[in-house]
Amino acid sequence: MGYMWKVCYYELLYWCIAAVLCTVYFSPCTVMGKAEGSVAREEWHGHVTALSVAPEFRRLGLAAKLMELLEEISERKGGFFVDLFVRVSNQVAVNMYKQLGYSVYRTVIEYYSASNGEPDEDAYDMRKALSRDTEKKSIIPLPHPVRPEDID
Repeated sequence: MGYMWKVCYYELLYWCIAAVLCTVYFSPCTVMGKAEGSVAREEWHGHVTALSVAPEFRRLGLAAKLMELLEEISERKGGFFVDLFVRVSNQVAVNMYKQLGYSVYRTVIEYYSASNGEPDEDAYDMRKALSRDTEKKSIIPLPHPVRPEDID
């Protein structure tokens, strides 16, 4: 079993709030997420664990529909926001998330491990406030980057 499937299996068993596998003309698209955080600290939220659309089916709005579904489930679960991590270099994804209403909350230094001698890569922690966060506190950007070990 590949690494991604092990992660997905763990998420499904323990934390899953939304795992949707759709087949459109025999080509898969997937979103997987979980609910996590603290209600007392207003950090209860939906987290996007994985989002993928086969290359030949991109730019058709499938990713937006899957994100909308995860956001709706996060709303029903009483979340304050939805968050995700994306590589800083993945500007196509960053721009798509911005179009969906997400903003960069913080930069996480060396979040993604590299291979083949390449340097580790930073990530953006992007967030979208939900209706429970009436003051939009959850999306106020942090003024400085953080390290992975500093993430709750």
